[in-house]
Amino acid sequence: MPTPNVAPNSGARSTSSESRPRTLLSSVTSFFLFLFERITPDPYIFAVALTILTALLAGILAPKGSADMILTGWYNGPFNILAFAFQMVLVLVTGYALSNSPPARRLLDRLAGIATTPKRAVVVLVITVMVTSFVNWGCGLVVAGLLAREIAKRIRIDFGWLVAAAYSGWIIWASGLSSSIALAQATPGSALNVVQKITGKLLPLNETVFAPFNLVPVLVLAVLIPILYCAIQPAEMNTVAADAARLIAEDQAQAFKTDEPATLARRLERAWVLNLIVVVAGAAALGITWAKSGFNLDINSVIFLFFIAGLLLHWTPIAYVEAINNAARVTGPLILQYPLYGGIMGIMTATGLADVISKAFVTFSNVHTLPFWNFIASMIISLFIPSGGGHWAVQGPFAVPAAAQLHTSQAATAMAVAMGEQVTNMVQPFWALPVLAIAGISLRRVMGFTVMSFLVGAIVYGLALLVLV
Repeated sequence: MPTPNVAPNSGARSTSSESRPRTLLSSVTSFFLFLFERITPDPYIFAVALTILTALLAGILAPKGSADMILTGWYNGPFNILAFAFQMVLVLVTGYALSNSPPARRLLDRLAGIATTPKRAVVVLVITVMVTSFVNWGCGLVVAGLLAREIAKRIRIDFGWLVAAAYSGWIIWASGLSSSIALAQATPGSALNVVQKITGKLLPLNETVFAPFNLVPVLVLAVLIPILYCAIQPAEMNTVAADAARLIAEDQAQAFKTDEPATLARRLERAWVLNLIVVVAGAAALGITWAKSGFNLDINSVIFLFFIAGLLLHWTPIAYVEAINNAARVTGPLILQYPLYGGIMGIMTATGLADVISKAFVTFSNVHTLPFWNFIASMIISLFIPSGGGHWAVQGPFAVPAAAQLHTSQAATAMAVAMGEQVTNMVQPFWALPVLAIAGISLRRVMGFTVMSFLVGAIVYGLALLVLV
């Protein structure tokens, strides 16, 4: 494949390298790239195909797999996740706007400045995304796309490989502090606290997120993922670089027109005191809420924190309005595909298909292997239900009783489901969509690389559940 021309960019540096001998790893990666670039359609088509496959499996395997139940579940599914879907859109929009603020941009610019070679870029990118994802998954997704863009402006680098590395840093999100499964099991009375409902016990984060069986694979992947991407870096002759000039033009902030008359409307748009009033009121509202119910970072509080932090860092109302308008442009794929995935969840739940899949794995498990087999089941179910909370609502009611019956660690069983979710994200395009939209690249070029991340993650987490539990 001929190397495309990169638009002139005064900040770009040539990083061409000599041809390297092909290794088994690079050959396997090239095969997956070939496969994904030629057979993978737009993610919307993938969602439609998964819907059809789910309906067929439900009709064949599920105890309530009648046409009536399948269609009813499919119809109700999208409306059952409307609140969640809008929350995810807001996480992306407010996170994007926050990450696009001048202070955040300066920080990303400094990090990108460290990445003077492709291999150094991968290390900086993966570690940065892993750290931010461990703290908050939404922030990790946004940082992955934006930092990849910043690096691609500065050096000649295969953009698909770079964005895949960025997204692969997200492979540890469900092992972190914003893990929906771990947080739910630690929250008394949570609708998703299946462990408490069945056993009457809570699982504090020190038994889940900070347990060795969870932290060790996270640290191992922090080392292996950068090594993996250094090993599978495309040769110079196969490099497909980004159009640096396009990226710079898209990210160029629109300056205020200095020759505009200083009308009341313009003064109000630039009145920083309005932003400050909202920020102070928002901080007070959060403080009062947490004082009454205890400190708790959930989806709503994260969105609200991103909102008031974005207002503060953009400083003026009109600057934040422009940032939100720019962020809203990347939400199209999410808005289109969330209803389809909601329908898939509806079919799986209404017909009992998830029950069939989960119980099939439990039948040949024992006290030592149940977390591992739940991990395998989780990877399969995640192809159909790419949502940590929605996934746990389906698998948790069957995983938790099995763990109680076999006297297996409830914490390991719950986190095994979370691990399977995050590993499968590397081959399930649902959560890749925000990163792809922010970075401005197609799914096909990226998924050929992230399938390698999936294989490495599956091995690391699988071994951790077999050896450390």
